[in-house]
Amino acid sequence: MTDERSPEGQTGTERLKYGYIGLGNMGAPMARRLTGWPGGLIVFDVRADAMTPLTEAGATAAGSVAEVAAADIISITVLNDDQVRSVVGDLTPTAKPGTVIAIHSTISPDTAVALAEELAPTGIHVIDAPVSGGGAAAERGELATMVGAPREVYERIKPAFKQWASMVVHAGPPGAGTRMKLARNMLTFTSYAAACEAMALAEQAGLDLQALGRVVRHTDALTSGPGAIMVRENMRPLDHDNFLYESFLHARGLGEKDLGLALALGQELDVDLPLARIALQNLADGLGVPHVESSEEE
Repeated sequence: MTDERSPEGQTGTERLKYGYIGLGNMGAPMARRLTGWPGGLIVFDVRADAMTPLTEAGATAAGSVAEVAAADIISITVLNDDQVRSVVGDLTPTAKPGTVIAIHSTISPDTAVALAEELAPTGIHVIDAPVSGGGAAAERGELATMVGAPREVYERIKPAFKQWASMVVHAGPPGAGTRMKLARNMLTFTSYAAACEAMALAEQAGLDLQALGRVVRHTDALTSGPGAIMVRENMRPLDHDNFLYESFLHARGLGEKDLGLALALGQELDVDLPLARIALQNLADGLGVPHVESSEEE
């Protein structure tokens, strides 16, 4: 589909009807961002009252999941794999070829792949597009979404997704969006566990945990936190002439020094720091640079 303007000033994508199923904590604010969509918005939720604010803003309420199949792009934000399969099963008997069904729920990547393969012969495109950023970002239209779809389908739906996401990334084919979301969430919750370990050390050292939290939030906003090092194209060891080599070598040196000092403090205070030990062991290899000992031998 081309993106040329029609006489009315709408793009081809803007003329498509949008459907939204699942109006919970994330789905409702995402759908609200679509109430002015030129092609129109049809919504459904098992709770009729969840649809009311959207219909008051101009959306059409569907009487069932199957009625949403009249839309050209359909977003699904439900709880789990079983619900996703059920919703897709209700849509497919009447959905027309070319319909794009986007799964925003965080589910197994295998589910999206299986549904995409099953419906490919019908001309219906099932894609996965999980989101990251939380409810506040959804309200502001500032979510990130990681789209697993054929490239031409991604380009087709990107303008619509831009209504509720400020970052729309093509992760790869169906299933890739969910795999990227799982990697992203793994970092989040591993970081939470590391933060709890840091707080245990700080508490035993007699420090104010609220003050530590303020420092962490302030400095992460300045340095981008773990995302600052996520700029590599692959995880192979860095060549010496790589533009990242010296900065990562410097980061490794600081990291190993500070982790060593933290572990020593933990030993002194009898605080077990298993994640810090793993970090000290794995930091150099993760950054793709020599460990301090091998560096000193060169």
